[in-house]
This record gives sequence, structure tokens and C-alpha cells, in this order.
Amino acid sequence: MAHFSKRHAAGDNAPRDHYAEVTAQIIAALKAGTPPWRRPWDVGKAGGPMMPHNAATGARYRGINTIMLGMSPLAFISGDPRWATYKQAADRGWQVRKGSRGTPGFFYKKIEVEDRTGASDDGRKVVPVLRSFTLFNGSQIDGIPPYIAPGVEEAPWREPESAATIARNSKAVIRVGGDRAFFSPSTDHIQMPPTCAFRSPAAYASVLLHELGHWTGTKDRLDRDLTGNFGSQDYSREELRVELAQVMICAELGIDDCDFTNGAAYIAEWLSKLRDDKKEIFRAASDAQRIADYLLAFHPDHAARTEAPPSDGESEITEPSPPSLEPAYAEAA
Repeated sequence: MAHFSKRHAAGDNAPRDHYAEVTAQIIAALKAGTPPWRRPWDVGKAGGPMMPHNAATGARYRGINTIMLGMSPLAFISGDPRWATYKQAADRGWQVRKGSRGTPGFFYKKIEVEDRTGASDDGRKVVPVLRSFTLFNGSQIDGIPPYIAPGVEEAPWREPESAATIARNSKAVIRVGGDRAFFSPSTDHIQMPPTCAFRSPAAYASVLLHELGHWTGTKDRLDRDLTGNFGSQDYSREELRVELAQVMICAELGIDDCDFTNGAAYIAEWLSKLRDDKKEIFRAASDAQRIADYLLAFHPDHAARTEAPPSDGESEITEPSPPSLEPAYAEAA
């Protein structure tokens, strides 16, 4: 795992480019042939997939933090999805083990700068700037209570029928037949092969959630650009967002057999796009989080959980959803 120091190398006063660092890490993993977010979970250790969350507050990490923490080898080796800052651990009497290397988390800090466009009355404007903080996995912290994966009693949305509950409550039109799974924007319906065509009920559920992810993109829902033809760059961008959302939702629901339909051609296209645009993975993660939030809200138990504040009253440490980082953000597929 890469070591992310808080300090620059001696003599290097240039500010760190977090966008470039994260993108380089994702690209390196993609070049190996498999998107890092597809890494299989050890069901025996973790009790099924689990979203990375804060050990002190219980709050789930979001957006790019879900990807970066979720693909960390620490979580897979230990089966512990909990993370905390050094201070959070110390405040609770826990101790980060000496020599442990932290993993970066990211947030946007709003700062006021000069508005050279003349659009504001006072000549100032507020822009979001990416900042990082350091997190440690539960396996690196001495004194932390053992991790016990929540059961259905604690997290009722993690029961086997959760995907069906979401699909039913969404009122999406789902037709069964044929050998392809897809969403048709022109008819606003999802087409699914019969369940017997999938290797497991969980695999069927994960593909259904993938197509529901596309379903969220229509103008009257989350309003993404769904006009790209199959195999085009626009289509590829949409697939990246929906696959990331699929992983997030499967992790939250405890679906441990996530079936991915995007092959080598899409991975190559994603590689090309990330090389050309260091902010693309951040946009994709942010859009994926919106997709996941939209669909998970159709599960009443999950919706009730997200309405409750953190149990100890602390503010959630997460990646906020700031205004657009670029003017064209809202039109990104």
C-alpha cells in the first residue's frame, strides 16, 4: 500500500495534487486488468461486504472515500471495514500502532477567492478545494473493540430480499425475457433475463441493481446524459458511474456475489478517460454516490437509518457533495 505522508519531500514546496495521486493509483490497478473496486470480499471474515465506515461515529464514508478505503488491502486482510483518525482513536483510549501507515481520506473545504470574472458584486467567490486527512484501519488500532459484522436484526436492509424491495418500491418497469440485461431510456423499462440464467440469486440481484442504476439517469430522476450509443465514450462514462454505484449498493445490502457485465473494452476506455482527465474518477464517484443514495432510499429500513444522526453526536467525517468543480459538471454522464 502506498504511503501517504503528510509532509512533502525535502526541498519540495509544490502543493500536492490529490487528484493526480488518486487517479494514478486507480490507473495502476486498472492496468492490472481488473477494476480495484471489484476485489472480492472474504465472506468468512467480514460476514459479507460492508461499506467502509468511521469507527468512532459509525458514519459511512461516501464518494471517492468509499472507493479509496474500500480497495485498501487492510480491509480485505483483516475483514475490518472501520477507520478512524489518530485523534479519534486517542480520544477513545485506543492507540494507533507505532509504524502504521495511514490511508488518505478526502473532503472539500470551501475557501473564498478573488472573482476575476466580474460576476459577483463584491469581487469574491467561494470555491471548493480538495483536502486530505489521514485514516487508520481498525486492524492498525490497539484497544479498539473487536469488529462484529451487523446481522439482519441490526441492519434489516441486509436481508436477502432487499434488492427486490428496492426494485418494487421504485416502481420501475421490469420485463423478463431474452438473454440480455439492459435499460431502455426510450421506453423507460429494464429488461432482465430469467433468474435461472444467473449463477446465483445474489448475482441476479446485483445485475438488477446495475440496471436500476441506469434507470436513475433519466431527466425526471437524476438527469444524466443517457444519449450515448453502445460502445461510445458517453456510454462508457455512464457505465463507470453505474458500476461504482452497483458496488456501493451491493456492499451496503450485503450482496456478496456481485456480477459485473463490463468487460475489457470498457476497462480500456476508462483507462483512457482517466489518463486524459485527473478529476474524472472524483466526478464518477460523486455521481455513483448519488445513484446509490437514490436507490437505497427505496428501502424503508435503510431510509430510516440515514435520517438518524450519528449515535454519539459527532459530525460525520465524509466527502461532502460540493458544488460543481467544473462548469460542465452537471452535464457529465
